[in-house]
Amino acid sequence: MKDFLSIAIRYLPPYKHLLALNFMFNLLSAIFAVFSVALMIPMLEIILMQDSEVYELMPWAMEFDPLKNNLYYYITLLKDQYGPGWSLLFVGMFLITGTLLKVLNAYLASYTSVGIRNGVVRDLRHQIYNKILNLPMGFFSDERKGDIIARSTGDVQEVENSIMSSLDMFLKNPVLILVFLTTMMIFSVQLTLFVLVILPFAGLIIGRVGKSLKKRSMKGQNKMGDILGVLEETLSGLRIVKAFNAEKRMGKKFDEEIDEYRSIMNKLMRRRDLAHPMSEFLGTIVVVLVVWFGGTLILNEDSGLQPAAFLAYIGIFYQIINPAKAFSQAVFSIQKGLAAYERIDRILQADIYIKDKENAQEISHLGKNVEYKHVTFAYGDRPVLKNVSIEIPKGKTVALVGQSGSGKSTFVDLLPRFYDIKQGAITIDGIDIRDLKIHDLRNLMGNVNQEAILFNDSIYNNITFGVEHATMEQVVEAAKVANAHDFILETENGYDTVIGDRGSKLSGGQRQRLSIARAVLKNPPILILDEATSALDTESELLVQQALENLMEHRTSIVIAHRLSTIHNADKICVFHEGEIVETGTHNELIQKDGIYRKLHSLQMRE
Repeated sequence: MKDFLSIAIRYLPPYKHLLALNFMFNLLSAIFAVFSVALMIPMLEIILMQDSEVYELMPWAMEFDPLKNNLYYYITLLKDQYGPGWSLLFVGMFLITGTLLKVLNAYLASYTSVGIRNGVVRDLRHQIYNKILNLPMGFFSDERKGDIIARSTGDVQEVENSIMSSLDMFLKNPVLILVFLTTMMIFSVQLTLFVLVILPFAGLIIGRVGKSLKKRSMKGQNKMGDILGVLEETLSGLRIVKAFNAEKRMGKKFDEEIDEYRSIMNKLMRRRDLAHPMSEFLGTIVVVLVVWFGGTLILNEDSGLQPAAFLAYIGIFYQIINPAKAFSQAVFSIQKGLAAYERIDRILQADIYIKDKENAQEISHLGKNVEYKHVTFAYGDRPVLKNVSIEIPKGKTVALVGQSGSGKSTFVDLLPRFYDIKQGAITIDGIDIRDLKIHDLRNLMGNVNQEAILFNDSIYNNITFGVEHATMEQVVEAAKVANAHDFILETENGYDTVIGDRGSKLSGGQRQRLSIARAVLKNPPILILDEATSALDTESELLVQQALENLMEHRTSIVIAHRLSTIHNADKICVFHEGEIVETGTHNELIQKDGIYRKLHSLQMRE
């Protein structure tokens, strides 16, 4: 219950007005429910021909005795003048009116709770997505993509189905129970105290069973994350699965996961389904005990409890059983939802350790240089860069070469602060990048990666991604600079053509030229090119290389190069080896040094 209340405190404040309306409608519904049941007493007394005639009116007041007295007065008049039948009809009309007002207010209460429930779920989804966007890249290195998707979709759905569906019960049931208990106390204090003694025992039994649901539900949600992880890996690597005839292996792995999930969910659902029969059985025991104790009070003439009043009391007690049973079912449901929310909360509570400093500086252009000063970085305990220092003057092109895993990609990932360095400093115009606003820092840079990251959207929207208020003329000009305009016009709808998931409807060279056009439109002073031509055929490479040369003109460029033939004209080439820069110079200077660069160059020439 404590965890449920903490969620309510976190998400319900924006809906205070709906909560107030919900409380009011539930209170009115409970009052009219009591009114409807209370009207059964005069009807029963008329049928049972009890001596309940009243011949004197009392002054009207909002109190129980005057209202009861005056109602009986008018019933007595009708009975004396028209007979018991018309008296029954008169009371029945009040009963119909009371029931109408009860169900109307119950509907209005549900109407407001729907707005609260869907609003909270929307806020939760919004919060998760924004947190994912703002989390540092290091968070996703430690998490499986499938598990993050499971938390953002399946777990949110579970929270909606369990916790939010139970929200209505928690908004309504306390009001109903309070009003019904108060009415029962008015009828008979002794009988109500007896009820209050035996009801907690039933609640305790149900609560003990419900606690075990949370643990099993957590296992189920974790296993669903594993299932989605396997599914995501299969879809991403389907070409390799088929190429290596590994369908049987992947199918076996998936079957093992879903069989384990089935086993967990079987145990969970069987225990959850125990809630209704258990609460019904315990409720029957309680009713039998109440009827037994009430019967003894009726037989005891000193108790003052009349048979008609006792029957009405039982009617109100049955009204309180439904909210109490709903509470027990809600406890089971909420335990399952809390397990899902705990997994969501791991994302929501994850530390955003890469963020703006207080009073961070603004920056809008590159004035002089970019400089790495004795930079050291490690992923966990594994060192990747060791005491790296280099200056990149404005307008110059610096190429990074070396074997895979030597630290080149990490070197460029540190500049936009995808990760933060462990030691040393990276400066732009002498200012440590950690003292700059992250948005301004990244706004200085344009990226073209080895794998062109495109979205399932139109060509126009992919080129203008991250650039607001771009005109069509600017987009076309950027496409021309990137050698992309001609092939775009040949597509079905030109710039409005939707390119499929990750640009699957385009060739590798076409995707890369679109990513270059996106960088051209952004017009950044600093370019980061991460092996932008390494995955292309010769013809595509020539087109892309020409587009890159157009893009790099008059800009500060950091180029990670696999094919050394593409960086002969770089102003400086840095050779990485095991996280260190071991050689620097121009192409000709490094050839003359007869070091690692010359060895790499010779190997490529031989190929």
